[in-house]
Formats: sequence, C-alpha cells, structure tokens
Amino acid sequence: MYRVALTAGLAAALAGCSLGSTSLSSGFTEPETTASLSPSSYLSSSKSVGLGGEPSTPRDGVQVAMLDKAPSGTFEKAEPGVLSNRDYSRTSLNAEMARDVINAYRKKHGLKPLKLNAELTEAAKAHSRDLAKWDRISHYGSDGSNPWDRVKRTGYKARLTAENVGTGQINFNEVMKGWEDSPGHNKNLLTPDGVDMGIALVQDPHTEFKSFWTLVVAAPM
Repeated sequence: MYRVALTAGLAAALAGCSLGSTSLSSGFTEPETTASLSPSSYLSSSKSVGLGGEPSTPRDGVQVAMLDKAPSGTFEKAEPGVLSNRDYSRTSLNAEMARDVINAYRKKHGLKPLKLNAELTEAAKAHSRDLAKWDRISHYGSDGSNPWDRVKRTGYKARLTAENVGTGQINFNEVMKGWEDSPGHNKNLLTPDGVDMGIALVQDPHTEFKSFWTLVVAAPM
C-alpha cells in the first residue's frame, strides 16, 4: 500500500492521505482537503492531514518525541510489513527522465515545461531524507518545517511553491500515475505558473515505506 501526499498554493496549501485500498498493488487515493494559506498562517491554520501521533520510542537513550516537532496528527506511518513483498532492488530516480515525463504531461495540457533547479532539488532531497529517517509520509519536517520553509532555506526566492510526496512506489512511473490520478496532486503537476522543479528519491530497506519521493514545483519572484 503506497501513499501520496501534496501541498500547493500561492504560498502553500496542504492535503493529506487516508487509507482507502485493500490491495497492496493498487495503493489508495486520498480525499482532497486542500486550502490556500499564506506562509505566516501555514502552521497555525492547517488542519490535521494524517493518522497517528508523535512517536515515543527511545532512540539511543533519547526520547524520539522530544526531537520531533512535526505537529501531532500531520503524518502517517506504514503498517508493519505492508510492503515487504515488493521488490525495490531496481528502484532508482533519473531526474532528467522524470522532468521529461512531467513536461510531456504538461505539454499535453498546453503548459510550458519546468526546468530542473538545484535549490529545489536540495529542498526535495532534504525532505525525502527526513521522511525516511522517521519512516512516514507528511508535508511537515521533523523540525516542524513546511514546504515553503524548506524552499526558502535553500535561497530560492519563491512566489509560488507546491509539493507532492509519495512513499512505497517502486519506480517513477508508479508515483507519477498516483499523482495524475489524484486531483490535488494532478493540479500541482499542472501548475500553470510553475517555472522550476526539484525531485528526489531516498530509499531505506530498513523502513516500512522503503521509498520516499518528493517533488517541488515553484516559480521565482
């Protein structure tokens, strides 16, 4: 059961995932609960977007929950062993190929292509690493950051940013299909004002989710 999540908006917006499939191969589609927010109101105004709460398992003698600043209820964790029968030995990301697939999809809808951007790629990688570390799906980082925060940290001066996240997919075609089939994720792929993009994959076979994909689309000031 793989999962996808997204954010989008003039500054940022948030939508979450909920379980909706009994088949591991088909994944699930989440209801959209997206609302546009300004950077300053993002944390205070956003609603819960997932299941679960703050983890409390000690790690190296430190209470993990004490290190986790992601708001409670804003992330989901995988059921133990739910993806153990999937083969991730060939899972990889070719960023140029992913860009071309996304741009071909945008071209079909009369939209201009996106350019790979090093700063947005940095933001995407940082978030995928964080998701893998905590083995969850969320738009909040463990430091409490939201997509707008992470893009800003790289030095990219954005007037628009959107984020899609996926966990558990074996290849980019699978995650792309999931994003296309979800109205909110699809809206991010087809952001008319999008100019740049960054995309990342982090894998960890010791996690339940196995693969952690992040796409960031943005436009500069």
